Amino acid sequence: MGPRNDITLDELALATRNHGLPLEALRYDVTPPGLHYILVHYDIPAARAEDWQLSVTGQVRTELSLSLDDLRSLPSVTHHVVMECAGNGRALLVPRPISQPWLVEAVGCAQWTGVPLRTVLEQAGVRPGAVEAVFTGADHGIERGVEQDYQRSLPLPLPADVLLAYAMNGRPLPPQHGFPLRLIVPGWYGMAHVKWLRGITLVDTPFTGYQQAVAYRYRDRPDDPDDPGRPVTRIAPRALLVPPGFPDFMTRARTLRPGPTTLHGRAWSGHGPIARVEVSTDHGHTWHDAHVTPRPADSHAWQAWHTSWNPTPGLYSITARATDTHGNTQPLDPPWNHGGFTNNSLHHTTVHCTPHT
Repeated sequence: MGPRNDITLDELALATRNHGLPLEALRYDVTPPGLHYILVHYDIPAARAEDWQLSVTGQVRTELSLSLDDLRSLPSVTHHVVMECAGNGRALLVPRPISQPWLVEAVGCAQWTGVPLRTVLEQAGVRPGAVEAVFTGADHGIERGVEQDYQRSLPLPLPADVLLAYAMNGRPLPPQHGFPLRLIVPGWYGMAHVKWLRGITLVDTPFTGYQQAVAYRYRDRPDDPDDPGRPVTRIAPRALLVPPGFPDFMTRARTLRPGPTTLHGRAWSGHGPIARVEVSTDHGHTWHDAHVTPRPADSHAWQAWHTSWNPTPGLYSITARATDTHGNTQPLDPPWNHGGFTNNSLHHTTVHCTPHT
């Protein structure tokens, strides 16, 4: 833990390796790869498409070793998927957990093309005793003293929309986004979308690797060694605003001219479509409904929202609040936990409305 403003040099080093989405890029339906958020746990592996192999082993009837050409020869699908880091909002918590110091920009929404994972598992044949699929990336490092490949698991049976992706926005994956192959798990936080995917192992007991059983767990009592925590899974609802006007360089506070304007942004949830976005221009004292663009039934994309505003000169604090079709809504206060995960509390944008000087 650290005070809110006590950013360490190690955290600054992490922040130079990883980056978030500039909030003005919320205007794009499909996030360009260079603007999509990035979190790389260890190093970006050296990889060549021509000799990459994906192994499928464990509780299967036929073990597989598939090249990229093998995967590309199978019927492909494209999913439009919003992806968010589980630590998004961590730097706004008090006390602040020490890790990648995300504010609210760790998100993006891209089009991912590849092979449904079910297609590959049907080729391998899943044995009746298999309970989880373990995914191994080529990135290797040390975390809290544990040397490891990056590995995560998902319970079986897997949803039909889980994807082995080899393309992003119609082009081969960029190196930082998992070239040449990655996992896409619509609706789940980014830790589940294993990059540089080289192995799938079906197991007959729950996976207890570091990134599954130690990291990415909600723990409210960090000093209790017997507390296993609760797993981080699906994305909590969030709405963000395209910042209006123009910014101050250091503070990012906005200046806007008086008169009619449109406030707009994006909202999303891993639990289902967004049913409602409410907007406040007075720091949450009063609210009104914005118009929300419906999400197609087969989409996992974020949804656009907009509302009209006619400010007069003054100082404003603008925020938006999303509610999904399952009734999940953004909390007023940050949901604190030891890892700093899933802080989807309201984000406020300060706006100075002033005439031309």
